[in-house]
Amino acid sequence: MDLTVENKLKALWELQEIDSRLDRLNALKGELPIEVSDLEDELIGLQTRADNINKDIEQYENDIAGYKAKIKQTEQLVVKYKKQLEEVKNNREYEALNKEIEIAGLEIMGAEKRIKEHFGYIESKKEAQELAKQNLENRNKDLEFKKKELVTISKETEEEENGMMKERNDYEKKVEERLVKAYNRIRKNVKNGLAIASIERNSCGGCFSKIPPQRQSDIKQHLKIIDCEHCGRILVDNAITGIVPVVVSEEDKPKRRVRTLKAAKA
Repeated sequence: MDLTVENKLKALWELQEIDSRLDRLNALKGELPIEVSDLEDELIGLQTRADNINKDIEQYENDIAGYKAKIKQTEQLVVKYKKQLEEVKNNREYEALNKEIEIAGLEIMGAEKRIKEHFGYIESKKEAQELAKQNLENRNKDLEFKKKELVTISKETEEEENGMMKERNDYEKKVEERLVKAYNRIRKNVKNGLAIASIERNSCGGCFSKIPPQRQSDIKQHLKIIDCEHCGRILVDNAITGIVPVVVSEEDKPKRRVRTLKAAKA
């Protein structure tokens, strides 16, 4: 069954009231949900860094193994060249073999230098690895503590939240999807989360901008959804909110001023 504009506005107002109560419950949790999320993101980054360090160490170790194999292979060539020296028949062959032995010696020295450098790299990476491990352990402890704290607070409010969420869903069903989407969009775009604003002292209850008399009249007729020209909030009157404005009579106003003046003189 299609609802009248008035009933839709009432449903939206009730939806806003529930969301405001939910906002207050979430405020009890403070920054904990954000802190938990930030810690989880930080741990992902720390774990990635730790994994990269482990890969670097593994690569250096593989390189060292490769250099050692090269040294062993080159040493075998040197042995082979030295045996061939005993069988050379002319100076040219002798000099060529000596040159090969010299080059092989330089290659061995170069590989040994690289091995030494890589051991230094590994030592440095292991220090970083230990630091990353400690950071992971500390931040994991922080995350565990924050999660427990959040769970404790959530349990305290869980029953109330579940009841309000059920009530919220009931009110959402009373309004077409288009209006619900508009309501949720406005809530996201305003600082206090108030998508529905009442008229207060001829002004928008959300941004306090003045509302022209004709626009106020249109709002009170409940013929269409009307938003604030300044902040975009959906505007409703007291017939929708059920809020009765406090009216101070003209007779009371002078008396209040008199009492204030007397109090000031005293």
